[in-house]
Amino acid sequence: MSGKTRYTDEPLGKLTVIPDFLPRPQDLVLRDEGVKVTISLSKRSVEFFKSEAKRYNTQYQRMIRRLLDAYAARYSRPLT
Repeated sequence: MSGKTRYTDEPLGKLTVIPDFLPRPQDLVLRDEGVKVTISLSKRSVEFFKSEAKRYNTQYQRMIRRLLDAYAARYSRPLT
């Protein structure tokens, strides 16, 4: 951007207050309870997740866990 910002006393028009939609900080640090499992994956799958994790600077196990969580959330049935 170039140039100076010029402020005026013009009316802003109709404003709307948006309710807070961000999670509370304490909701961000808590994690679901984890369960350790042993699983055999194809070499191709692991290599894919490792390369993608490196590309996005994250852990490949975390990517796999989030994929499984998303799948379970999408296809799980409500408990009755």
